[in-house]
Amino acid sequence: MKKVIVLGATGGTGTAIVEELINRGIQTIAFGRSISKLNQLKQKLGNSDVLTLQVGNAFDDMSIYEASKDVDVIFQCVAVPYHEMEKSQITLGKAIMSAADKLGKKIVFVDGIYPYGKATKKFVDEDHSKKPHTKKGKIKLELENLIFSDQWKNAIPLIVRLPDYYGPSSNLNSYLGMTILNISKGKISSYIGSLNIPREYIYLPDAAKMIVELAGSSNAYRQNWNIPGNIITGKRIVQIAQDSAGQKKPVIPLKKTTIKMMGWFSPIMREMAEMSYLTEIPIFLDGSKYKQQIGPLIQTPFEVGIPHAIRALSNI
Repeated sequence: MKKVIVLGATGGTGTAIVEELINRGIQTIAFGRSISKLNQLKQKLGNSDVLTLQVGNAFDDMSIYEASKDVDVIFQCVAVPYHEMEKSQITLGKAIMSAADKLGKKIVFVDGIYPYGKATKKFVDEDHSKKPHTKKGKIKLELENLIFSDQWKNAIPLIVRLPDYYGPSSNLNSYLGMTILNISKGKISSYIGSLNIPREYIYLPDAAKMIVELAGSSNAYRQNWNIPGNIITGKRIVQIAQDSAGQKKPVIPLKKTTIKMMGWFSPIMREMAEMSYLTEIPIFLDGSKYKQQIGPLIQTPFEVGIPHAIRALSNI
């Protein structure tokens, strides 16, 4: 890869991928709706010579088309808010795939685990059945079917699936990101689900490294890829985060009933209520395919990743 574009470059995953790309010296176009956020991103990453900014609309295929003419790979990191997903997710997917198809480009979609539905085995691989029972899961499966549809003759897509994440660029779109962000600010925080049930989280810089490795492998395209993180209890996360922040403000676990009540007033909490099955019987991703075909998994210990995230987020 010599030149790429990252759609949704100022979001949590987008920022991490942009940083990884420019660290490798790859010419990178950061694409987003807000020039002020793009400028903040460039300043944050040290005004790199290989980074250029492009204001555009990811829902407009011609906007993407014009910005992506000279790139080798398109990275799709635009997140659709839960309350807009029903009307916007497929529209977004069609615009992006249409542009990639007209240009005959490779395109990497970064997405979550929701199409799998409830896990039927301890570790979920790419061949696991997809029987989502939630609105979000069903829409995400529809998106996958769109991406790999025969209607696209020239686009060359792949999908990367990540568990919930945290890191220096994480934000309120990530459940754990929200918890760590509040702890970093010395605020009373919350944790979605039980503090005692082990769950899987990935450190965003690790995810970015592995996503870029996939993007650089011609054999990785036209496939799904799972990238796992590490497994930990919420109790241990809170302990590490509070020790790193140097304060012990309360962290309140939010159980399903409480989340449902809060969902009467908040679309974000309605999403959390719908997806709460993941906090009760978590999905753990199987990374065997990545290890066999791409290379070793990168898994920064929580004892290293969480303090790094706390330091970065405390300065925002």
